[in-house]
Amino acid sequence: MFELVSLQVSLPQTLGTDPAPDPMDRRWTTGFFKQPVAGEVWLSATNLAGDGQADLKNHGGVDKAVLAYSADHYPYWRSHLQRPELPHGGFGENFTVAGQTEAEVCIGDTYAVGSARVQVSQPRQPCWKLSRRWRTEDLALQVKANGRSGWYFRVLQEGTVQPGLTLTLCDRPYPQWTVARANRLMHHELSDRAAAAELAHCPLLSTNWRDKLLRRVGETQP
Repeated sequence: MFELVSLQVSLPQTLGTDPAPDPMDRRWTTGFFKQPVAGEVWLSATNLAGDGQADLKNHGGVDKAVLAYSADHYPYWRSHLQRPELPHGGFGENFTVAGQTEAEVCIGDTYAVGSARVQVSQPRQPCWKLSRRWRTEDLALQVKANGRSGWYFRVLQEGTVQPGLTLTLCDRPYPQWTVARANRLMHHELSDRAAAAELAHCPLLSTNWRDKLLRRVGETQP
């Protein structure tokens, strides 16, 4: 069963001070500090009610309306980072889901959850803010290396969602393109131009990822 075990939101906040000798203590604005929500939350085409992003150039938008992360990864991270208290939402995700990981979830997967319907648009590419949140300089690089990235949903049908709901798979048009495979292609298998071209022409992949892959293989968006 694929379950929404917890749901988190937050609005951007500014933290730190300038000047500060340690870069980790300097001023920054982030929506990373997600807090759990117990009841129903409205999911719109661009985000959950009460949620927001500080960097709208690189985060948010219709292809990145909801960030999902597998609860199955938390035991690993709690041990590896020596943070036994690491909470759900610790990777900045809105949906913490149990029962599937990047190895099973595919680009274009469409799920019914509550009265909403969501679709997998791309893997998550962690930025420096993940490292800053946990004061671990190479954490974003570790995520890219091990593929425990999470993924984004676009919203096909707005509605209410809440923790404890089951995500019901409605459609899987591209079973060959797991999030894990897309991650490997983007970050590790850089010489595989044929696969890059194939994924770039997947119509349900986010525009941002399609553009990157098309540039890699020397094409441009039509």
